[in-house]
Amino acid sequence: MKLLVLLLAVLAGVWLWQRGRRARGQARQGGAAATLAMVRCARCGTHVPGNEVVAGRQGSYCCAAHRRESEGA
Repeated sequence: MKLLVLLLAVLAGVWLWQRGRRARGQARQGGAAATLAMVRCARCGTHVPGNEVVAGRQGSYCCAAHRRESEGA
């Protein structure tokens, strides 16, 4: 009987440990895939991720061609 109780306690401990590891892993994945701000192109209105924006004097653009067309540079 004591052996059965000990076995159940060990199994419960392993289950809780695995559950905690999975929860921490999912939290890390959520942070790694951080959401980027979407920015609207001043020329065509297309939304592009913030890290792909071409910055200009009059706003943000989706590509260099739209920046040149709008700003004449």
